[in-house]
Amino acid sequence: MTAPTAEPTDADLIKAHAAGDPHAFNELVRRHRDRMWAVALRTVRDPEEAADALQDAFISAFRAASNFRAESQVTTWLHRIVVNACLDRIRRRQAKPTVPLPEEGHQEPAVPRDSMAERETSLVIKEALEQLPEDQRAPIVLVDVEGYSVSETAEMLGIADGTVKSRCARGRSKLAKLLGHLRNPTEEGGVPTYESKHGEGRR
Repeated sequence: MTAPTAEPTDADLIKAHAAGDPHAFNELVRRHRDRMWAVALRTVRDPEEAADALQDAFISAFRAASNFRAESQVTTWLHRIVVNACLDRIRRRQAKPTVPLPEEGHQEPAVPRDSMAERETSLVIKEALEQLPEDQRAPIVLVDVEGYSVSETAEMLGIADGTVKSRCARGRSKLAKLLGHLRNPTEEGGVPTYESKHGEGRR
């Protein structure tokens, strides 16, 4: 009996795509689209802009895959491309008014919520993130929301580790002020603050 074929890794898919496999990149997108979408939406704060940025990013990744070097994880490489595409979009629309983020964005995976208080707090945090400058928002999203290390975030954004730390510190300080009203919830059913929920970030 033939042993089942092991599922290809992300790196295998990149190599197969570079070698001409017409299905490999589609599989890579299928695996990571939801997470990349979440990063794009949190970064640009506009579902339409996020969708466009994600499309731009995947086109860039499709074209650049043959140059991928296994010095980092494929997911780190994809995150870097998505974040850069988002920052390009933000820079182009800086003169335009900010579009409020709806509760559930286009194609964003729906997450059931048991508590209305939790729902409202999530929206408050999203609105607070929206008020951060782009240079602080991107590191905060990657470190405190997505859980990447400072060094991984620095690689994605093309900046020094110390710059990531300082921007996260400034962003957390602003978030603490914006979310100050959440500091003293009731003992039962209270919702933690952004800082207590996410900590001081990975060092």
